[in-house]
Amino acid sequence: MDTGWKCSRMQCPPWPKGKKLVHLDLKGAPPRTEYLHQLIELFSRLGVDGLLVEYEDMFPYQGELKLLQATAQTPYSREEILNMQELAKSKGMEVIPLVQTFGHLEFVLKHRPLWGLRELPHCVGTLNPHTEDGYRLVMEMLRQVVELHPGVNTLHIGADEVYMLGEGEQSKQWLVSPERTVQQLFLNHVTKVAQAVKEAWPHINIIMWDDMMRDMSQDTLKASGLVGLVQPMLWDYTPDLDVDRTVSLLEKYHSAGMSELWAASSFKGSTSVYTCVLLTQRHVDNHLQWLKVASSLSAGVKLRGIAITGWQRYDHLSVLCELIPVALPSLAACLETLVHGQFSSEAQSKATEKLGVSTVEVSALERQSPVNSLFPGRRLAEVIVELDVLLNLEDIRFFERNMYVRGWFSLYQRQRKLVHPLITMQIHSQASTFLSLLQQKTEAVRVEMLGLYPESTVQEWIEEHVSPVLFPLQQITDEIMTCMKEIVPQI
Repeated sequence: MDTGWKCSRMQCPPWPKGKKLVHLDLKGAPPRTEYLHQLIELFSRLGVDGLLVEYEDMFPYQGELKLLQATAQTPYSREEILNMQELAKSKGMEVIPLVQTFGHLEFVLKHRPLWGLRELPHCVGTLNPHTEDGYRLVMEMLRQVVELHPGVNTLHIGADEVYMLGEGEQSKQWLVSPERTVQQLFLNHVTKVAQAVKEAWPHINIIMWDDMMRDMSQDTLKASGLVGLVQPMLWDYTPDLDVDRTVSLLEKYHSAGMSELWAASSFKGSTSVYTCVLLTQRHVDNHLQWLKVASSLSAGVKLRGIAITGWQRYDHLSVLCELIPVALPSLAACLETLVHGQFSSEAQSKATEKLGVSTVEVSALERQSPVNSLFPGRRLAEVIVELDVLLNLEDIRFFERNMYVRGWFSLYQRQRKLVHPLITMQIHSQASTFLSLLQQKTEAVRVEMLGLYPESTVQEWIEEHVSPVLFPLQQITDEIMTCMKEIVPQI
């Protein structure tokens, strides 16, 4: 089997004993329930131990929090969330809900009644840590989520990328005292939330993202009150992850008394904010670096597990990243890399076998008929790749820059109807051909996507990826016909 891949030659020990979680980011392109169940079945076959589920506005918040529910699509019902958990548990997978409690609260603070809870008026993601109303809001969100996850043992409270913290008026007043710092401001709020979680649910383990603690000293962490209360999850999604720096951070947390540590890698959603079709190699490289980290830690430092993240948006207000179907080969490859300690020929063979494909690079998938049941969403992945190829053809994407359009149908010429009919109609013919190709392939994507995602996701995806290429072609054909009617008889 020749896939064109260069398998990893340097082998690390397999990922140490610990959980392998897959992150489900539901704040964009939330899968229909039937497809979500198919994905859980696949995750089980791939060897996943648990799900890290980030609901955001797809959670059916009730009472005063009902305004947080999505309006573009229907949030998951209580029954759907319970059924999802039952299926996961029947497959031996733990479900860990992720609820943001400080930063990345865009889906909360965008609502007008809650504007006053922002750290800064123009920073829609960061909570003002000084208001009791903000604290009560966060705790009520946690209460409703925990209540709908009976038997939950672990909760992720987010707390990453708390932008502009310390810039609000109340924070500036608090920071007037010279002994107070922004680091303490962050730690005070997170500790308060974590302590309240422990008081309400003593059995629950608490995970949080680590990035806001990376520049803190051991002494600061020891004095924070978080030691023994939270389990830091260090995230790095880059293919050239700095192994020495990452090892140093993990060992700093451990030395500060935070002995329960997690890693977070990426199988999708970390290439760029608008990626449509990913490169599996990039994500495999990220996992190879994490394997080096795990094998380089001091003897006493252990990782409880790794969360393989699959971001669907960079934040609530950004565009969609690549959809799950195009990323499933990447996920399979990343998991096998962890199991084998390298992406060897054997690891590659296992990954392709489990999905029933010949390659783990989705861009190289061959159209298959009928589609096998091992790869849920394969047909959508195939047509997205085909459409992406068209969208990135220079002749189509930059049609208005070609010699004939710039030479015989410029803006100046259009406005004054100074056009050459013969050449202009040739331009029209070529633009119409491209339009037809795009429309046919877009319709194929739309039909397949509607079976897996809500209508709002289909509309957003097409408007973000297709419309910027299709509209200029449509516009130029319309303008040509308008010109022709004025300078050529019987058009």
